[in-house]
Amino acid sequence: MSPRAFRRLETAMPWLVIVGTLLVWELAVDLFGIRQFILPAPTAVYAALVQYHEPILASAFFTLINTLLGFGIGIVVGLLIGIFIGSSRLAYAGLYPVLIGINSIPKAAIVPILVLWMGIGQPPAITTAFLLSFFPIAVNVATGLATTEPELEDVLRSLGATRLDILAKVGIPRSLPYFFASLKVSITLAFVGAVISETLASNDGIGYLMLQAASQFRTPLMFAGVTVIAAMGIATYLVCVFIERRFTGWATRKQTMAAMGGG
Repeated sequence: MSPRAFRRLETAMPWLVIVGTLLVWELAVDLFGIRQFILPAPTAVYAALVQYHEPILASAFFTLINTLLGFGIGIVVGLLIGIFIGSSRLAYAGLYPVLIGINSIPKAAIVPILVLWMGIGQPPAITTAFLLSFFPIAVNVATGLATTEPELEDVLRSLGATRLDILAKVGIPRSLPYFFASLKVSITLAFVGAVISETLASNDGIGYLMLQAASQFRTPLMFAGVTVIAAMGIATYLVCVFIERRFTGWATRKQTMAAMGGG
């Protein structure tokens, strides 16, 4: 397969998968006579998106703001923690188990505590998005820094480089592929955190909208909310992919060439 044909197929594949899934879904609902309140067809979900587009857009904007704010804080905190524990074996030994413990706590169990401290609404949603998003960033940055070869560090020290010089000129550039890979995971987790909080402790957002729809058995509206969340997650994921390719194209070029050659 030529490189140009491979790139075209690569671009078309997500759309082919989405369209194929929707067609199978629509046919299955019609063929098996599944009731709308159990599993609405894609056409019914689209009708709900059109009918309730104003509240859906308002709720989606609220969720997006909460997610991006929590994600932004997660990037800053995750970078700082990742650099700190990745640069020091003692910090790694002391903090990494603590991070594992924090990450293992179900975030739905934390939301009531956040409500007690912050009240309902936007602050718990932002905090929950942050709590879910910072961990992959911290772990991946620390892993990237830990992959720096000791021999290379020894050579740089012999040339007069300080520990800060090694970190800035070798460690951080080496960890960029790990960092951007973690962003693609963290942004999706940030949406999960925001929606969980909105479902449990908010009067706005997609999570609250879906909770209200569930209480009224408006299943198509619930699926419309899920569709909007998925669309926002994909859009922000693609933004992270674009930034990753701009800054770390050197790290992914070999993988792309190997894939084209394998085709």
